[in-house]
Amino acid sequence: MSSSSPSSLAPIKVGVVGFGMSARVFHCPLLAASTDYHLATIVERHGEQSKLRYPQVCVVKSLDDLLAIDDIELVVITTPNDTHVSYAKRVLLAGKNCVVEKPFAVSETEARELVQIAQMSGKVLSVFQNRRWDGDFLTLKALLRENALGHVVEIESRFDRYRALKKPNAWREDSSFPGSGVLFDLGAHLFDQIVDLLGVPEYVTGTVRNERQIASAPDDSFMVVLDYPTKNVKAVCRAGMLVRDKPPRFTVLGTRGTFTKHGLDVQEDQLKEGIAPGDIAYGREPPASFGVLDAEVYPDIHIRGTVTTADGKYPDFYKNIAAAIRGSADLAVTPEQAADVVRIIELAKRSSDERRSLAF
Repeated sequence: MSSSSPSSLAPIKVGVVGFGMSARVFHCPLLAASTDYHLATIVERHGEQSKLRYPQVCVVKSLDDLLAIDDIELVVITTPNDTHVSYAKRVLLAGKNCVVEKPFAVSETEARELVQIAQMSGKVLSVFQNRRWDGDFLTLKALLRENALGHVVEIESRFDRYRALKKPNAWREDSSFPGSGVLFDLGAHLFDQIVDLLGVPEYVTGTVRNERQIASAPDDSFMVVLDYPTKNVKAVCRAGMLVRDKPPRFTVLGTRGTFTKHGLDVQEDQLKEGIAPGDIAYGREPPASFGVLDAEVYPDIHIRGTVTTADGKYPDFYKNIAAAIRGSADLAVTPEQAADVVRIIELAKRSSDERRSLAF
């Protein structure tokens, strides 16, 4: 691994493919705020909206145009799900590092093929699993690390919304688009967090539904149980579009007690409002949203109180990518893990269709 400090190295030149919500809200602000990167080029097929926010960028019209720029080292793919694999292949074969929006792929077969291409190319390939750096998830990891709940037997993780009607012109709500629906959209995040905590499950049991019964719409609800009988723990992952009164984001049960956390991480809303990394308020949750620990932390000593939520750290995703490209750190979100998550998604859907549990 390299011993050079990041501050002594030239910024990594980045090209971003697409300038939709994901690029505007997440990728471009995080890259622009980092001294590790120079946001150099953005692919926009129509118009040059990105130059209004980032006047220094060069706007090109296609991925081919971007790949022809020799000094681009990292390409970030933010286009619809069905383009992820084909675009990532072209990036890797062009000798450039690649970050792909989640989901990694729309089939496990394609995902494993992409892993092999990355291995052969020797380039960094990762997936934007930013929610590993949600403040609530970092807090949960700290509680588990300190054994505050004893042996954890169940983790319930939810990501709920309320929207009774189909969102107009949204490909994620059109069943004709590969990778549409909440299982790919939100399941990709929830399953990745559990894989990060516990590794791959032994069994997957899924219930995947179109609860709103909207014609031509994909799934809008799921409950997926990731079971680890050897470890005596299971994770219940849920999401839905008809949840007006939100249940806890996390409910974690252990032999010593329970941790309950309501609300979503603040970083997405902050980035939408223009609060950038480096702002003193960035990633910091208000005390009213802190989770509650109800546990016997020592024999005969029972506590019930709030747990200060760790600051959210989405910038750490790209900090790790830069370190991996420079050879000074291992990759945090590996393509192998991303392929495992795609396998879980496929098994959850098949389990739902066949109404039975499936071995991983």
